[in-house]
Amino acid sequence: MIFFLSTMNLYLKKKFIHFGEYKVKCAIGKRGIVVRKKEGDKSTPKGKFKLKYIFFRKDRIKNLKSKLKCIPIRKNYGWCDDARSKHYNMFVKLPFHYNAERLYLSSNIYDIIVVIDYNLKPIKKNKGSAIFIHVAKKSYSPTLGCIAVAKSDLLKILTLIKKNTFIKIS
Repeated sequence: MIFFLSTMNLYLKKKFIHFGEYKVKCAIGKRGIVVRKKEGDKSTPKGKFKLKYIFFRKDRIKNLKSKLKCIPIRKNYGWCDDARSKHYNMFVKLPFHYNAERLYLSSNIYDIIVVIDYNLKPIKKNKGSAIFIHVAKKSYSPTLGCIAVAKSDLLKILTLIKKNTFIKIS
């Protein structure tokens, strides 16, 4: 199989991510894919987004290979999902004075987190936060808005993507 990595983009359609000649199952937000996402609506935003960087559990993921910047998750890492904060939809360190989602979890869903460029520049309050690609539960149960794939599939995807890769969600 020959891949032209300069054009390796991800396409999400009908709960599958397509990239190159691969097709992998994924979970999306409980309420499906929407054009107008709002904070807490349990939906996945429709659109085309760059893949920014990766958080990962260094104690669980050995030899992570990707062209994207990889940041080991520490126990005090979080992501602000509170629209009242000036740090809304940003990485934060815990404890934090506003609501923030903890990134260091006992479950494996956040062993790998790919931050996508949804509502990052400029950040609009209540438009939705913490939209990631992360590890799926075994049942592929719906997410709160993220995209979730099997850990083995996510590891494969990460070896193929580049800094200019995007994901198109439709």
